Amino acid sequence: MNLLKRLLGKPSSKISHPLEKHLGYSFSNRALLKQAFTHRSITTEPKQNYERLEFLGDAVIDIIISQELMKDFKNEDEGFLTQKRSSLVQKSFLGSMGKKLNLLSHLNIESTVDLNLEKIAEKQAANTYEALVGAIFLDGGLKPARKLILNTLWVNRQEAWKAINYKGQLIELCHILKIGNPRFLVTNVSGPDHQKLFEVYVIIKDDQFPTGIGTNKKTAEQSAAQYALEALSS
Repeated sequence: MNLLKRLLGKPSSKISHPLEKHLGYSFSNRALLKQAFTHRSITTEPKQNYERLEFLGDAVIDIIISQELMKDFKNEDEGFLTQKRSSLVQKSFLGSMGKKLNLLSHLNIESTVDLNLEKIAEKQAANTYEALVGAIFLDGGLKPARKLILNTLWVNRQEAWKAINYKGQLIELCHILKIGNPRFLVTNVSGPDHQKLFEVYVIIKDDQFPTGIGTNKKTAEQSAAQYALEALSS
């Protein structure tokens, strides 16, 4: 039995689309299914390509992962939870889930978009995963969308939480792009001595990136570096 059948349950007798059979989920509105796997290169009409569903899926993933983190880490602060969530929702990890589910084989995309290039394939796999979550949420509600998220992202969370040197990766990328070294600036330190919260942001040339938060300076810098990496790689 394939992975997605195990994730979403037994197939409905109404299933007729090959992807629905693969998912084990029958869409009431198959236009959503088609939209979730239609790339912008096919149509720029917002209601016909996957970008709006990707936007929604991203939000659904955030709230489900946030709920699970709150349940698992009852005594941790915002900075800790934010860093854990960031690792799970980063494009590279979402892309790995999309590839495991073989979603790119169902993507309707122009041949001019070279999926043989690893970076492009990873991005499209991530986008398609988010769009699929959005489509299932609109079609069947939170329950089946949550089930897919928990049985893909959440069960593989330890894989995402392996130590990653985002700061080192960012410095290396800046060298490759020849845009100068990143600067890490502490903008705020709050809380009592035994429970401080650090806020750090990255500046590269004249560009400032989103603030990273952590229970120590090193963690906050790693979080800020991750945000900058995602922005530069998008």
